[in-house]
Amino acid sequence: MSYLLATLVAAVLLSSEGLGKTVTGLFKSEVARQENGQFITKFMYQGDNGLLVCRLDNSALAIEKESRLLLYQDMDSDLDNLSCTERLGRAHFTISLNQKEHNQTIPRQSSPTAWQALYADRYTCQESAVIPSHADLSFTVLLFNADSAGNPLEHFSAEEAGLHSFYFLLLLAYFIACCIYIQPLYQALKKGGPMHTVFKVLTTALALQGCSALCNYIHLARYSRDGIGIPVMGSLAEFWDMVTQVSMLYMLLSLCMGWTLSRGRKPQSRPLQWEQSPASTAVAVGGVVTQGVLLLWEQYSESESEHHSYHAQQSLAGILLMALRVGLALLLASVLYQIISTERSTLKRDFYLSFAKGCFLWFLCHPVLFLMSVIFNEHQREKVVTIGVILCQSISMVILYQLFLSRSLYWEVSSLSSVSLPLTMSRTNHRGRY
Repeated sequence: MSYLLATLVAAVLLSSEGLGKTVTGLFKSEVARQENGQFITKFMYQGDNGLLVCRLDNSALAIEKESRLLLYQDMDSDLDNLSCTERLGRAHFTISLNQKEHNQTIPRQSSPTAWQALYADRYTCQESAVIPSHADLSFTVLLFNADSAGNPLEHFSAEEAGLHSFYFLLLLAYFIACCIYIQPLYQALKKGGPMHTVFKVLTTALALQGCSALCNYIHLARYSRDGIGIPVMGSLAEFWDMVTQVSMLYMLLSLCMGWTLSRGRKPQSRPLQWEQSPASTAVAVGGVVTQGVLLLWEQYSESESEHHSYHAQQSLAGILLMALRVGLALLLASVLYQIISTERSTLKRDFYLSFAKGCFLWFLCHPVLFLMSVIFNEHQREKVVTIGVILCQSISMVILYQLFLSRSLYWEVSSLSSVSLPLTMSRTNHRGRY
């Protein structure tokens, strides 16, 4: 497991790129010729006072090359079938780069609309012309939406607007919950008990999810000011979230594997004990490795994805990852159905059903939200999936906490001593009740 985590750290941190809305780079004539226009960036404008600012380090070289920046609204695949000249001629705005700084106002958008910027010069459509060995043209492009006061100072694209506030509220909720429950959780972890490993994994996963939210908040706070943010923080947020996914999957598979490997037997008097057999451990580790590989593949598959939006990716890796979660949920459902259908104890049935709710919510929230997102507008889908997955998985953790920390249910089902479970309720007054 430690080797897998080290691999995740290296892959995520080394593969990160800053794709903020302050874009710096080089205008390259050769690339512009090969691609019929060098792609620079994409931005979704909304409302009034949208602005694009382009700054050059060498305006004389730009004039010599007849450099220009082309803006396309809702650029689609139809342009790929056009000739180079026709493709460049379809631009909604053409900005001649003959000064050190150019400001282009975007007309009012009745609804959020994606705009793309391409670079072209005098050599782009002249395949026979020899490109002089000039130095490439350095540039900085800034893209702005209007803020609440109507000034073009907001670096967030329309599909990103609101995420910064969401992470702030999420961190506030974590802080309040931590202040309320930190002492009883600490006592539970210190005391130990039959589900001590489960408590540790749940607490670690919740802490890592909080770290991910904090990193995303820091990244977006800087992003709102300079359009770049702190890419390392975005990468760390992804990494902590991936570790959360891996650790929770390992815990749930370890708890459930006693059922899946012994369907013919009746449920034991102590359900959901951490299964230590080689077969169950191999299955749990195999599921963890599979999910880890798919998560890493998902990061590489979308070159234009932002650090905080990987939940909404529609790549093959993302589809396979959701299929894996659906398959695990179906496997758990089939086993639970066999157990519950033969179980006579009402308490045990309630226990299994509560556990199933937490597991199904964890496994199915992403696929279900992904399917539901199609009914929303394009600029809302990413936020619906990202926010929805985080909230649903947090609720799933709360359900599992309540299940295993509740003496009134788990104590009865597993027939454990009242002294062995932490956080017993009414420990002195109602001890005779059990």
